[in-house]
Amino acid sequence: MVKRLFQAKRAGHAGTLDPLASGGLPIALGEATKTVPFVMDGRKRYRFTVCWAEERDTDDTEGRVVRASELRPAAEEISALLPAFTGLIEQIPPQYSAIKVQGGRAYDLARDGETVELQPRSVEIHHLSLVEQIDNTQVSIRCGVRQGDLCPRAGRDIGRILGCFRPYLRAAADLGRPVRGIRHDSAGRIGGFM
Repeated sequence: MVKRLFQAKRAGHAGTLDPLASGGLPIALGEATKTVPFVMDGRKRYRFTVCWAEERDTDDTEGRVVRASELRPAAEEISALLPAFTGLIEQIPPQYSAIKVQGGRAYDLARDGETVELQPRSVEIHHLSLVEQIDNTQVSIRCGVRQGDLCPRAGRDIGRILGCFRPYLRAAADLGRPVRGIRHDSAGRIGGFM
């Protein structure tokens, strides 16, 4: 569609957004498509809102509730745990992820009712900070990661450690309108640009 709209001979993009995400997806046209690998290798920044209380099988608002808790963590408890989730860490991806398993995507197998044992993966989180505690049920967190890594799994793991189970991603503010999921703030850096 972009190629046709701009009448470009070539078009490329720097990754894909989660279906529930909002934010920028860098697109390159023509000769600029040669720069896409540089953007893909760069760090990404995300902001996501986490709701405490429930663990869902999909790790987002779309799934069914599998566990619930009345516990709600204080901002101090959350902030105290964030440093443990920065640097190179091991995380178990959710069943509903794009990871390839048995020749297909994990999310396709999960939608078909299959339970897949996913192995821990190394992820590198450069920055993780509590932006605000919206109320006692939800917080906004900002993170910075390398290409291909996602921060919301840290929210899941923090929720489990604090006993309020996996918080699920929920609406985040985007230009005054509610959106669902993750806000992608930036992708990569080429020289002084972006």
